[in-house]
Amino acid sequence: MTDVFVHPSSFVDEGAVVGKGTKIWHFCHVMPGAVIGERCSLGQNCVVMPGTRLGNNVKLQNNVSIYEGVVLEDDVFCGPSMVFTNVGTPRSHVNRRGEYEATLVRQGASIGANATIVCGVTLGRFAFVGAGAVVTRDVKDHALVVGNPARQIGWMCQCGERLRVEGGAGACARCGSRYREQGGELVAR
Repeated sequence: MTDVFVHPSSFVDEGAVVGKGTKIWHFCHVMPGAVIGERCSLGQNCVVMPGTRLGNNVKLQNNVSIYEGVVLEDDVFCGPSMVFTNVGTPRSHVNRRGEYEATLVRQGASIGANATIVCGVTLGRFAFVGAGAVVTRDVKDHALVVGNPARQIGWMCQCGERLRVEGGAGACARCGSRYREQGGELVAR
């Protein structure tokens, strides 16, 4: 691993792949078979399990665990203490290792602090999950979801600004990107 910072209190097991420019802070554990892209940041007390994949420029804030079956594409943000699951019906006394459900977080999605992402869902590109939300079903590209269970309350620009969409169209007040609603989806114009 060249051009990688690993704090002395953290462990990166042999067989893990970590891209250049990545920083792994205090008390983390990256297990064999985990793949972490370039320019990622793992905050304090993160775990990345075998068979998981993090794209480039992924940010894990403190206390985030990436369990087997979870894939994060480029530019994903995971807020402090948010939670992924990987088994739909866990029992301590029943081995469910062969039943891990895939969870995909698409490019540019952000997940707020203390949110829970139930396994088997896909979070769309540039989706935004509010703090404390419980996501139990797929989230559309650019959708803003909040609550328990999470429900869509609006749309987000790829720059992270909430969009005002009226009459099926909207423009970002921050970056000027323009969007239109089409068939229940938000697409760039």
